[in-house]
Amino acid sequence: MSSAKKKGTQKALQSLLLKRFGMAAATYGLTLLLFVVLVVSDQYQGELSTALLCAGLVIFSQLVFFGIFISGTNLRFNDPSLTEPQVIVALGMHTYLMYHLHSARGTMLVFYLLILLFGVFQLAPRVFARCAALAFFGFAFINLWDGFQMRLADPQLAALQVGVLAVMLVWLSLFAGYVQALRQRMRQRRFALQAHQDTLRGMMRQLEDLVATDELTGLFNRRHFLRLAARELDSLDPDRQHGLALIDLDHFKRINDQHGHASGDRVLQTFATVAQACLRDGDVLARYGGEEFVLLLPNTDADQLTACCERLREAFASAEPVGVKVHSISLSAGMTLLEAGDDLDEALHRADQALYRAKHSGRNCCHAAWESSGA
Repeated sequence: MSSAKKKGTQKALQSLLLKRFGMAAATYGLTLLLFVVLVVSDQYQGELSTALLCAGLVIFSQLVFFGIFISGTNLRFNDPSLTEPQVIVALGMHTYLMYHLHSARGTMLVFYLLILLFGVFQLAPRVFARCAALAFFGFAFINLWDGFQMRLADPQLAALQVGVLAVMLVWLSLFAGYVQALRQRMRQRRFALQAHQDTLRGMMRQLEDLVATDELTGLFNRRHFLRLAARELDSLDPDRQHGLALIDLDHFKRINDQHGHASGDRVLQTFATVAQACLRDGDVLARYGGEEFVLLLPNTDADQLTACCERLREAFASAEPVGVKVHSISLSAGMTLLEAGDDLDEALHRADQALYRAKHSGRNCCHAAWESSGA
């Protein structure tokens, strides 16, 4: 993954985690309002100073978590969401509150479930069960301690509350395990889908290559060349020129007749290999049809185009096709220049006329369209 893409992914993740934290902080805010109601209605049995300290600890804990998220420190942890620490802090705060409640304990019992729901989609089943056990034993210890201190007004009701909490926590743990298993299956299916998409993209690229490539020589085919050349011509600057050349292998029919089509194919492949070795990376060479090829040299003047075609002609004349016993091979080329606003068909016609003159001048030579026009 590239650095820019990785940073973009981390930024999107942080944005999502900050929104999730905002929901948790908003829940804390509503809980603090409810806590005020409990204090005002005398349901809270602790000292007022203790209540203020508890509220202050809640606010401080959320500021600490907010600082961790906003600084990006959370990304250093295995779980950047810090779900387990947030759940443990919330369970600790709520258990402390439950210790100072008596008749309202049953009403506030539901907040254990609300806190644990925060981790249903994020925590692994084993971790979720650990948090659920912490909630259960915390609440059970409060009731056992109050029973030991002879402060339980209704021991049977307290036992019922502990039992109800146990049943709900077991169910919630099983549900969390089911959710995580479902997410795992969805993740595996997503990875499988991604693999299929990558395979499909690879097959599409291969298909595009097959459509654009001449099977025998490995060069571009005529249709793909015309598309590339038209695009290059459309983007050509007024002060620039492109070189265009039509190349024909001399006496190719004679090679086929005397040595067979397999030998002719070997000569075509030899030309493709020699030409690719002589050209620059941005140059475009294609098989135009039969033994005819077309060459496009971007940002090239007349001298550079002529030098390239002559270099290609000499290299091909000195090549020796493997497995083919021919006395000599050569090529003829017709050259022209493309300028902004030129018509591609007209340019190909000019190059074809120059190739015709090269053929009738004895072959094994390069002729230019500008020579006949006096350019």
